Amino acid sequence: MDIRATLRGSGSPSKVAVLPRDFGSLARGLPPSVRPGTLFVLGANGGMSVAPDAGFRLLFGRGEPDVHVCVGAEDPHVSRRHGHITREHGRWVLHNAGRLPIRLPSARLVLSGDGTDLPAGYTPLFIVGPRQEHLLEVRIAALSSAVPRAEHEADTRGPTVWPLSPIERLVIVCLGQRYLRNEPYPQPLTWAQVAAELSELRPGERWSERRAAHIVTNVRKRLSGSVGGLLEEEVPPPVGNTLNQNLIMELLVSTTLLKSDLRLLGE
Repeated sequence: MDIRATLRGSGSPSKVAVLPRDFGSLARGLPPSVRPGTLFVLGANGGMSVAPDAGFRLLFGRGEPDVHVCVGAEDPHVSRRHGHITREHGRWVLHNAGRLPIRLPSARLVLSGDGTDLPAGYTPLFIVGPRQEHLLEVRIAALSSAVPRAEHEADTRGPTVWPLSPIERLVIVCLGQRYLRNEPYPQPLTWAQVAAELSELRPGERWSERRAAHIVTNVRKRLSGSVGGLLEEEVPPPVGNTLNQNLIMELLVSTTLLKSDLRLLGE
């Protein structure tokens, strides 16, 4: 039995609702009328919203008929019921019931049998497979009065979405394309690879390793006043790809870069 189909015909639509496949990314926020504390979970084929007092256990995994949100449908390494999210003691809690770990944006792994509280706001979760990572988008509508401890104590930050010029976005998307594709153990492209790909993509422009590196370096310097780990003096040697990795992760976690930006590369 398809439990998503069952939900369409039963229960209170204000407390548990199905999100259509074309709902759009949760990264850009929610309508202002959404009840604080409401959970939104979205996979490739749609998702679900759950009110904080619904008493509902949201299931996700590969077996689409048996879960509320499908993720990794074509990957046999993902468990049919890979995990669930429940409301416990006033918090939404992620439980990993599958074999593969679930990666949080901080690179922390939630291993099989473990659980963790989910913060208010947007949290992209990644089921880490041997060939590919599978994205599960989660967003919890912020509470109007109870600010989560981690957000309340965090240092003051600039805007969540960092401004990028069109050319900066193009170069950084090219540099970090493996991260946007959810490839396992992604690394930034080399400057030679970036220059070669952009030259092929835009043959009328003059692209070199130096030009690509200069554009990205300027972005790192601009953000370094608010984000740590973007300057060479802040990172212990050997530096390697660390500076570019830190930049890409900041732009992903802040939702400045989205999977849809791959369209800039013709995908």
